[in-house]
Amino acid sequence: MSTIETRLADLGVTLPDAPAPAANYVPYVQTGNTVYVSGQISMNEEGLIIGKLGDDMDTEAGAAAAKTCAIGLLAQVKKACDGDLERLVRVVKLTGFVNSTGDYTDQPKVINGASDFFVEALGEAGRHARSAVSAAALPLGVAVEIEGIFEIK
Repeated sequence: MSTIETRLADLGVTLPDAPAPAANYVPYVQTGNTVYVSGQISMNEEGLIIGKLGDDMDTEAGAAAAKTCAIGLLAQVKKACDGDLERLVRVVKLTGFVNSTGDYTDQPKVINGASDFFVEALGEAGRHARSAVSAAALPLGVAVEIEGIFEIK
């Protein structure tokens, strides 16, 4: 078991199989040592995490949904690394989209659910640049979608 996977196990996280794309795109693209991972939507073993921040979902639940997106991103990176997470050098950048009302302004707190997870799981290699933006709606009504850029070796 890799160091990263040991750390994940200590956090009680088991990476799922990397989800297949739902439309005409690929789940990730590697160019050189950079992996661009397509947006991962909020879902867990029970299904999609649906909601609108500022309406029927609070910030804490939104942050938990964002964490599931981060887990999905890491599963895609593992697949891009042929199953060897030790090839992951760092998280470079995340772009987080939050399904929220027009007057909701805590998008950064929601995306912290993903950012905090990456730092917990990867230490300094998990620190990254980031954007957190509002969206009037997201695919299938999910609460959060996050895409990521990663450096691998």
